[in-house]
Amino acid sequence: MTLSLIFTTDLKVIAEPAVNDRNLQVKLISKDIKFPTSMAFLGPNDILVLEKNEGTVRRIVNDKVLDKPLLDVNVANKEERGMLGIAISNQETKDGNKTKVYVFLYYTETKSKDGEDLEEGGVVLGNRLYRYELKDNKLVNPKILLDLPAEPGADHNGGVIHIGPDKYVYLVIGDVNHFNLAQNIIGGSKPDGTSAILRITQDGEPIGKGILGDTYPLNLYYAYGIRNSFGMDFDPVTGYLWDTENGFACCDEINLVKQGFNSGWAKVQGIFELNQTDRTEKLDIFNETLVKENFVDFDGKGVYSGPEFTWIKTVGPTAIRFFNSDNFGANYKNDMFVGNVHNQNIYHFDLDDNRTSLLLHGPLKDKIAGRPEELHDVLFAKGLGRITDLEVGPDGNLYVLSHSFNKAPYTGTGSIFKISKSDN
Repeated sequence: MTLSLIFTTDLKVIAEPAVNDRNLQVKLISKDIKFPTSMAFLGPNDILVLEKNEGTVRRIVNDKVLDKPLLDVNVANKEERGMLGIAISNQETKDGNKTKVYVFLYYTETKSKDGEDLEEGGVVLGNRLYRYELKDNKLVNPKILLDLPAEPGADHNGGVIHIGPDKYVYLVIGDVNHFNLAQNIIGGSKPDGTSAILRITQDGEPIGKGILGDTYPLNLYYAYGIRNSFGMDFDPVTGYLWDTENGFACCDEINLVKQGFNSGWAKVQGIFELNQTDRTEKLDIFNETLVKENFVDFDGKGVYSGPEFTWIKTVGPTAIRFFNSDNFGANYKNDMFVGNVHNQNIYHFDLDDNRTSLLLHGPLKDKIAGRPEELHDVLFAKGLGRITDLEVGPDGNLYVLSHSFNKAPYTGTGSIFKISKSDN
């Protein structure tokens, strides 16, 4: 079984969508989207959604998918390549009379066509971050901001984009099957932009001298040591960044990501202490003595920090979202929701008073979900399909993007659900 966002083969009978809180309800608002990966709101009842294999950006207005896409580009779509990430930023013009709408897109670009088996050597151009302008229902004036590796591996491309509270652009990319200093390989080659959360201006420029170093692309790194991730979000209270991370054969994570954060891959995943016991041989892929001194720290500028939560049996976590809304009541405001693809659930987590740890009880107090039944108390919703994105809409409700799964040719029909207060 491969443990990616796209290719898990542990298919199960899908239950009807349901929320564990009787005061809330789930409604299907849109369907027949082709293998969706990410979405972003332009306004009330106005959503942009990405179709992975098609290389398209679709617009959904009043729950209806418009016939013509806003954009259709050539993407490589084997495994986890494709049209992957989106973020929107509204910018006032210098005279203050108009607003520019920037749409940031991250995708695996090719020379000629969409497809898994591409012609000609080197046709995969790279994992690229573009900035477009939205004008007259079209995405125009593309500007390439980042050109990142997309080979040799067709997986671990990451793809989530966020505009931070500081107005900078944050992008997560996995290891793309590369191994260098950014993957904690002592004596390895220089970082190449992989295994990272990268941070740039909205014009694609570095921020100052860089957190880990002043040479490109190390000066773009906000965090490193990341195997792969399909989710990150900023806490609306503290401004801290959190992410989800996908493990190898076990040990998916939720992490608090401060600048210079080292997630530990490829030396460690999950709780460090577990890796020193009977799991060492399984997890330490280089079969080295596992001590923290073996991590790369970029002259002390990078700091390893263990996860705030670990699933021993992988669930394939994806989107992470802070619910900055009053709609569900005080018990949910600014809490964390996490989606996944394996068991197609949404989990709900409270944070402690300092908002630097999850507030966990009972069998989860050790920050480890050792058995699936231990997750009962944090289970929020189920039966929603393979969740790829969560968003809080302008109406203050929670929107869920998900897809069904067909083993070959790796396609899936996507839907958007809305979770809101019950009509009863």
